Amino acid sequence: MLTHFAAALGVLGLLTVMPGPDMAVVTRRALMAGPGDALRTVGGIVTGLLLWGALSVAGLAAVLAASPTAYLVVKLLGAGYLVFLGAQALWQNRRSASRTALQGTGSPAVGSPWRTGLVSNALNPKIAVFYSGLLPTLAPPQLPAAWAMTLLVLLHATLSLTWLGGYALLLSRAGRALERPGTRRMLGRTTGVVLIGLGLVVATTAG
Repeated sequence: MLTHFAAALGVLGLLTVMPGPDMAVVTRRALMAGPGDALRTVGGIVTGLLLWGALSVAGLAAVLAASPTAYLVVKLLGAGYLVFLGAQALWQNRRSASRTALQGTGSPAVGSPWRTGLVSNALNPKIAVFYSGLLPTLAPPQLPAAWAMTLLVLLHATLSLTWLGGYALLLSRAGRALERPGTRRMLGRTTGVVLIGLGLVVATTAG
């Protein structure tokens, strides 16, 4: 059983540290509103993982993963949300540029950070495919399927919380560099473009 969990830890760890929408969303909140908002965004992302995990244990995520129409709808909603966040980041970055020059302060992020993380994760159908397709193959056969899946979901949530939380705190430690108006504008534009690009990739990727 320890061998299975070690293999699962390796696979889940690699999937967790791969750059993607979660890191882009956390970066956006960190740049726009600071580490506190970024950490609350991480909490929303982890809540989304737990939601998908609960649906997977109940068997509902497998139904979504097996339904091309349902998968397409959720995929397009998720892609649209990423594009919306990217456009919002570019707009806020443009507004804060002049405001920073006049007041020396940035523009606060819009909306609840926890909700932002939750929605971006809940509208990611690839998690449903991952949890209903790959995750069961990593489950130790010695345990009942529901218990094994629950443990793996909790392991993935813990890894995501640790990695993304650490990433948010790392951004906060770079505070002096990030406080420079030019640096913030550059990173804000980059984050917005990345979010829009990820949304377009999600929308156009088959499967």
